[in-house]
Amino acid sequence: MAVLSVLPSCSSTDTGSDVAPVPEKPSVPQKEVLTEADPTIFVDTDGTYYLYGTGSNSGTGFYVYRSTDMKSWQGPVGNANGFCLSGATSFGTTGFWAPQVVKRGDTYYMFYTANEQIAVATSTSPMGPFTQSEKKAIVTPGKAIDPFVLFDTDGKTYLYHVRLQEGNRIFVAEMTDDLMGIKEETAKECVHATEQWENTAQASWGVTEGPTVLHIGDTYYMFYSANDFRNIDYAVGVATSSSPFGPWQKSSQSVINRANIGYYGTGHGDMFKDAQGQWNYVFHTHYSFIEVSPRKTAVVGLTQKDHTFSVTDGTFHYLNKE
Repeated sequence: MAVLSVLPSCSSTDTGSDVAPVPEKPSVPQKEVLTEADPTIFVDTDGTYYLYGTGSNSGTGFYVYRSTDMKSWQGPVGNANGFCLSGATSFGTTGFWAPQVVKRGDTYYMFYTANEQIAVATSTSPMGPFTQSEKKAIVTPGKAIDPFVLFDTDGKTYLYHVRLQEGNRIFVAEMTDDLMGIKEETAKECVHATEQWENTAQASWGVTEGPTVLHIGDTYYMFYSANDFRNIDYAVGVATSSSPFGPWQKSSQSVINRANIGYYGTGHGDMFKDAQGQWNYVFHTHYSFIEVSPRKTAVVGLTQKDHTFSVTDGTFHYLNKE
C-alpha cells in the first residue's frame, strides 16, 4: 500500500466503541506471529494453504508460507531462497506490496504491486519462482496498486485495483484473455471514501483500498479497507452490486474494525474458504497499541446472512510460525 502524508487519527467515531481496547497481557511462552501485511491466502486443489503478503522484504520481493491445517505455518518455503517472487526475475525494483495468487489450468499467476504499478508473473508452483519473460507492468493511466482478479461466471476476468488519483480509489476493468493486461476502455471507478467511518481523520486524500470481490448468487460483494493504514480506525467494509461494474451500495458501518476485533489497524486482506467450507478473512493489524509496524497477520471467520457478512464470535486469531 502507498505511504501517504496523512497522520493517524485517534478518533473513535463509528468504530462501535468510545473506549480504546485495553492491551492483552501476552501469554508465556509466545509463539512467533507472522508479520506479513496486506496478506492473502491461496488454497490449492490439494487443500494446502499458502500465505503471501507485504513483508519486511518489501524492497526485494515476496516470501510464501505453507500450512495444512491453518494452525501452524512453515516458511518461508519459496523455491528461491524462501522467495516466491523477486525483482531478479520479474518487474519491480522496490515497493513489492499486496500480492494475490490465482490458478488457471496448470499455471499459477501472481498479481502484485511494485514501483506503484501492477504486474503479473507466472509459475508452475504456488511456491514459485514467479517469473516474467519480459519485465513489465500492466499499463494503466497513472499509478495503480492492490490488484484483485475475479474469474466471473460469464467467462470474463476482471481486475479490481486502486488508482492513486485524488485519493486511493478502487477501479475495475475487464482483463485481456491472456491475463497480461486490461481493456482500459472498460475501466470504471467503483468506490472512494465518502462515508464517515472511511475517513475518520477527515484527510484531504481519502483512502479506499485492498479490494476482494466475490460473486455469490446474483450479488457481487466487495470487501475493502478504508482510512490510512497507520490510523487506528483502519477497517474493512462491504459494498454490494448486481454487476461487476457497479453501482455499489456501501455498508454504512465497517464490518471488521478495532471494536469487534480488539486490536488497532484491522484491514487490507482477502477472503477464502477453509477445509470446512467456512468463509474466512485474512488481514493485518498494527503490531501493538503503540506501534504500527511490523504489522501482524490474523484470520477471522465471517458469517453470511442474507446480503450481509458479520464477524463470527470466537474465531479471531493470529497466524503463528512453527
